[in-house]
Amino acid sequence: MPHKLTRLHVVLFVSTVITTLMAGAFLNGVVPWEEPGKIYLGLPFSLTLLLILMTHELSHYFMSRRHNVYATLPYFIPAPSIIGTFGAVIKMRPPIPDRRSLMDIGASGPIGGFIVAVIAVIVGLGMSEVKPAAELHEGISFGSSILFSLLSELVLDIDPEKYGVLLHPVAFAGWIGLLVTSLNLLPIGQLDGGHIIYAMFGEKHELISKGTIPVLIVLGVVFWPGWLFWAVIMYFLGYRHPPVVYPYIRLDRKRKIMGWACLVIFILTFTPVPATMM
Repeated sequence: MPHKLTRLHVVLFVSTVITTLMAGAFLNGVVPWEEPGKIYLGLPFSLTLLLILMTHELSHYFMSRRHNVYATLPYFIPAPSIIGTFGAVIKMRPPIPDRRSLMDIGASGPIGGFIVAVIAVIVGLGMSEVKPAAELHEGISFGSSILFSLLSELVLDIDPEKYGVLLHPVAFAGWIGLLVTSLNLLPIGQLDGGHIIYAMFGEKHELISKGTIPVLIVLGVVFWPGWLFWAVIMYFLGYRHPPVVYPYIRLDRKRKIMGWACLVIFILTFTPVPATMM
């Protein structure tokens, strides 16, 4: 049975539109309550980010329906923050039939959101402002993944040692989309990466899941303290994964390739230091 749209879904979505719109306005130098007539300037950021999140979650939803697994429509989470949201989630209800359906459901979201995020980054970089490094002011500096660095070089063709980039809101939304993709692909518990690892390796999932938490702690000590926060969250959310109904049904070649493709996406989008103060 498809899950119905509820009042809560609508209220959360509208609230998230408002908070991301305000965040986008701030990115354009507009204080919404001082210049409410200019809040529309936040639309490029808001619409791009919501499209990425929507694509990610609806990919999960429709793939769940395809495999007759109960799933809710996306719940968007508004937040008074620099990006205006804590993302979006759907709730799935076990049981999941087999590893093939688990792979389809787990991988569809990251792949769908990743594609939209890459397009947003390419389009947004083309509208971004390039400045000599000496002219950049103090503030928050956002880190770069392997993929974001490659796209920056291809689109802007600049020397990163001499020039800095003031990201257009669309590019920033795409950057967030890539970061969200990598976070979801962490091979822990019931994150998307956890679903994929369980589909690929079965009960060995627990060993990989447990081993990822100390890796996050090391990353938090060496690179970015925020990884310590993630390690704590992942520990309390749990590293186990519920079993599928028919574990003896193995992955076919197409789905194995899908799983390894998600690993490549994770490596390309992972950002060791998401943000620092300049």
